[in-house]
Amino acid sequence: MTLIPSAARAAFLAQARQRILITDGAFGTEIQNYRLAEADYAGDLGLAHDQKGNNDILALTKPEILEAIHRAYFAAGADIAETNTFSANRISQADYGAEHLVREINVASAQLARRVADEFTAKDSRPRFVAGAIGPTNKTLSLSPDVNDPGYREVSWDTLVEVYAEQAIALVEGGADFILVETVFDTLNAKAAIMAVRQVEQTLGREVPLMLSMTLTDLSGRNLSGHTVEAFWYAVRHARPLTVGLNCSFGATQLRPHVRVLSDIADTLIMIYPNAGLPNELGEYDEEPPTTAGLVGEWAHAGQVNVLGGCCGSTPAHIAAMARTVAGLAPRALPDVTVATRLAGLEPFIMAS
Repeated sequence: MTLIPSAARAAFLAQARQRILITDGAFGTEIQNYRLAEADYAGDLGLAHDQKGNNDILALTKPEILEAIHRAYFAAGADIAETNTFSANRISQADYGAEHLVREINVASAQLARRVADEFTAKDSRPRFVAGAIGPTNKTLSLSPDVNDPGYREVSWDTLVEVYAEQAIALVEGGADFILVETVFDTLNAKAAIMAVRQVEQTLGREVPLMLSMTLTDLSGRNLSGHTVEAFWYAVRHARPLTVGLNCSFGATQLRPHVRVLSDIADTLIMIYPNAGLPNELGEYDEEPPTTAGLVGEWAHAGQVNVLGGCCGSTPAHIAAMARTVAGLAPRALPDVTVATRLAGLEPFIMAS
């Protein structure tokens, strides 16, 4: 089947050739500022489980809060809105007894982000984009949760592909331009998400661009399934993602060497959105916007990034500071990568020519 090309991909690439783009910041910590009660989350949906902390369901019960957050990030200079759907999948929503609302949540969240993005574009003609955010779920394909049974898995490959496909198609139908598979702690989970998006493309008959973002679990530069940054890229590069990058993990200081590695080897756009430093003893983020902006600005000056933003603890003020810091700086040029057979176990393997 020949897929209809994505106009959003073409528009995004055109903008990325001109400047460093800005994605938005954290949603969870922004939502916490509203100090919502359980009844605010639950609304009138009649769910039997306690909904406090189910941020994704706010697309149905408190959409005005999500809209306000999107508006604040766009006003701060963001080019991309990430939908508030990190856990809006059947597996994660089962913890809240809300798995039957997965489609409704994703469609509503994407429609909301789309509407705000289009409003800002209409004001100044600058394209704004919507990335449908898909988190890793709370299951892993690579590792057993039972130390006494290393072969046991809580979820199968086929089930996880179905879960991701269900979420992805709802996000696209709600208006998302891209699917952002983020906070990848298990590379095999990410590969299931890639397959799911490819299935969605066949269903819809059109291209659905992918964004992939890995998260590191230790300073050695590995995710939970043990893959290095290089190995992760070689495991997913066949998907030809629009962007690849790193998010969450640590603050920008700790990510510096890993950003450099990825920037040197990935022949696609690099998107990095770190936490606002490391959390303090109370789990709060103290790093001030100018500090974060200065740190990520170093990557921009070094020509290592194409898209910047923030993850946990970041605010519209952080995004505004980043936008000011990188304004006028040239975006990263894609490296000229020598053709070779590059494979990945936990470490990268490059076959000699």
